[in-house]
Amino acid sequence: MNKGLIGTILLAVMLTACSSKPMKDAPAPVEDKAPAAVSTTSDSDSAATSGATSSDVAYNPLKDPNNILSQRSIYFDFDKDEVKSEFRPLIEAHASYLNQNAGANVVLQGHADEIGTREYNLALGQRRSVSVKKVMNLLGVQDRQIETVSYGEERATGTDATSRQKDRRVDIIYQGE
Repeated sequence: MNKGLIGTILLAVMLTACSSKPMKDAPAPVEDKAPAAVSTTSDSDSAATSGATSSDVAYNPLKDPNNILSQRSIYFDFDKDEVKSEFRPLIEAHASYLNQNAGANVVLQGHADEIGTREYNLALGQRRSVSVKKVMNLLGVQDRQIETVSYGEERATGTDATSRQKDRRVDIIYQGE
């Protein structure tokens, strides 16, 4: 077979594999507190204890403020992209949800504070989102369910120390929610 034809086909396959869908307007970042304990109640148990009946709107653990899945932010130390152990239960809960709901997809939005250049902060935000993705992948979540994006410092909230700490994060955004 012609080497040029094989090379063209391989290039087309690689470009197709590297493509991604453009994001529509992303929702505003979610600011959460540190993760609470993982909820051990099932959806039906929670519906029963909350007084919901089968005729009520279906229980959505992603919107239940008492469920760890309602927490969507993973915070990082200054200039770091390693996932801190305190956020492992949060990532594990989201990974479990994604594994149980094959149709669910998330965008991991990486953020940084305004310290450093725009280019550096974009790269840092991307490294942070990829770090969370790697943990989710190790927990069995499929690549097709996760998209990573970096906003760098573009959505930074302020210049004081508290705001900077909140800006060093990855937000988990469920598509279609």
